[in-house]
Amino acid sequence: MLVAMQEHFGYGGIMNVELPDAALARVASAIGEAARARMLICLLDGRARTSTELAVVAEVAPPTASAHLNRLKTENLVAVHAQGKHRYYALKSAQVARALEAISVLAGAPRAGFQPSTPVPYRLARSCYDHMAGRIAVQMLERFRALRWLRASCAGSNALELMQEGAAGLAALGVDLDTAGAARRKFAYGCLDWSERRMHLAGALGSALLKMLVDRRWVALELNSRALRITSRGRRELHQRLQIET
Repeated sequence: MLVAMQEHFGYGGIMNVELPDAALARVASAIGEAARARMLICLLDGRARTSTELAVVAEVAPPTASAHLNRLKTENLVAVHAQGKHRYYALKSAQVARALEAISVLAGAPRAGFQPSTPVPYRLARSCYDHMAGRIAVQMLERFRALRWLRASCAGSNALELMQEGAAGLAALGVDLDTAGAARRKFAYGCLDWSERRMHLAGALGSALLKMLVDRRWVALELNSRALRITSRGRRELHQRLQIET
């Protein structure tokens, strides 16, 4: 930490001031180390990854990867999401992503796409406890947020707030909002998707949404499997009502 001395501070005292160029140098140093840069570029696709996965990307040992990730977290470049016994790392914000994209343009660095290892039947749609996960579930939550049906309830939280337009829209789809609202549990929050590494809708609202999808035969439960099959009716309805391609 730099210390700036100015005579007019009062009683000849000193004040701790981190100058803008020092802050820039500190963040640039965090980004500029090769292993950390590989981690950050890997996270640019918006998906979260474990420290083990990022250790492979960075070509370092797991303990070293953890140290690098702590540095990136300290500099507010990445955030940590706990999901069960696992911890996933993602970029802290869109602002970080934009900065990395700009640096990548200057560097001319290519960016490889994310290739999930999840079995194909589970990647499209599957059950996650009592709500739906997979690519379709992620697209649905992103669509709800784009329509301003749901929004983040507070910074730094995965909790979601249902807007007035959302209540009308989800009710029109057939989602039982009364039952969801009366449940003694979290109403709605983003759950980090295992295969897509983006958020899908969980909580009482997510459970009510899946029940509606099954009751209306938009999706069908597979026997002895978590996989969910999107029916021909579901494909049509999801496209017409939410502009989601399956």
